[in-house]
Amino acid sequence: MQGYKRRNFTRTVMQCAAALALLTAAGAGQAAGEKFVLISHAPDSDSWWNTIKNAIKQAGEDFNVTVDYRNPPNGDLADMARLVEQASARNYDGVIVSIADFSVLQKPLAQVVAKKIPLITINSGTLAQSEQLGALMHVGQPEYEAGLGAGQRAKAAGIKSFVCVNHYATNPSSFERCRGFADALGVDYKAATLDTNGVDPGVIESKVSAYLRSNPGTQAVLALGPDSATPSLRAVDKMGLKGKIYFATFDLSEDISKGIKDGSIKFAIDQQPYLQGYIPVAVLAIMKQDKTTDLAAIKAKLQANPKFQARLAEYGLTPSYGARHISSGPGFVTRDNIGKVEKYAGQYR
Repeated sequence: MQGYKRRNFTRTVMQCAAALALLTAAGAGQAAGEKFVLISHAPDSDSWWNTIKNAIKQAGEDFNVTVDYRNPPNGDLADMARLVEQASARNYDGVIVSIADFSVLQKPLAQVVAKKIPLITINSGTLAQSEQLGALMHVGQPEYEAGLGAGQRAKAAGIKSFVCVNHYATNPSSFERCRGFADALGVDYKAATLDTNGVDPGVIESKVSAYLRSNPGTQAVLALGPDSATPSLRAVDKMGLKGKIYFATFDLSEDISKGIKDGSIKFAIDQQPYLQGYIPVAVLAIMKQDKTTDLAAIKAKLQANPKFQARLAEYGLTPSYGARHISSGPGFVTRDNIGKVEKYAGQYR
């Protein structure tokens, strides 16, 4: 009798263990095995995208999914298009992509959508372009509005002329930043835009110096990111204009943070890139977990997720939720609030 009880007890324990294993596997399987890819237009030299790389890593951990990061090493958009084609062929569970050039990416992204692979666009590009491509949503900053808000700040300070230092003129949305700033001042944005033909810091510094010498009445400089801000600041400094010319920039970096603190940069327009990496991964994971494309339900679950809310609180981030799309910016970093974001600049801000 004792032997029978022992065998029965052993069998019961084994059955319970098996049931527990099944439950554990079922729980982990909610998003286990999902593999997404984020394809950017950024060259390897563009450190600004490190924040997005960190974001997709943390989102992958929080939602138990794998996320690959792909980019054209030299920023060549034809290479980026090939990366999209490869993503389609590899049948990822979701694709996240920046709309660096609508005409170049339209055909390869159509292949992604045709295979019913969920697509989310981020960063550059317009909401209309995102919808035309068949994307579920766009997560980014409305570029014209960001430029307009920056220009309104400059106008309030008495600025009437500026130069927009554009280091990525191959991206049409970059001009929206310049145009918004120019419209706020009431000037022609085309005449005020300086195309640096790339991100070579020596070339940018030289072009900015030449522009300011040829246009001595220029009151302000607007850089479109760290790649143009640092060499532009160097040009301004060498010309003895540091702290005298009104200098504003998009995005954050260590150099930009220093400039804001010492007063050589009035403000940085923060598009909160962390959100552009984290939110698309989270949305795709929730879609797969819940087997739904109901954006309202997906957003509600995202906003209720404690891990996501903890990330927002820790890094001081605030997304803006629309009916379909999610705005990651703009926010303005000034001398008054730089302390709140400096700790995470270049990592999560």
